[in-house]
Amino acid sequence: MRTGIHPESRPVVFRDRAAGVAFLTRSTAHSARTIEWEDGAVHPLIDVEISSASHPFYTGTERVLDTAGRVERFERRYGRTASNRP
Repeated sequence: MRTGIHPESRPVVFRDRAAGVAFLTRSTAHSARTIEWEDGAVHPLIDVEISSASHPFYTGTERVLDTAGRVERFERRYGRTASNRP
């Protein structure tokens, strides 16, 4: 790699505010806030709204959309019936 063109990567703590979970990873993100991690070291802290700890897809609480019901509701609303379907 060429020197001097890549941003500095360092340990950063990301805290999911929705789930109350924090995790330490490497990042180039900057933050003025800091937090003392479990090992006693102080790292920059970045609060995030959602992460894999609270996202419905990863937690298994994802809602399945009923597409058949949506089509039927559309047809009821706009007057299309089974008799005038092509």
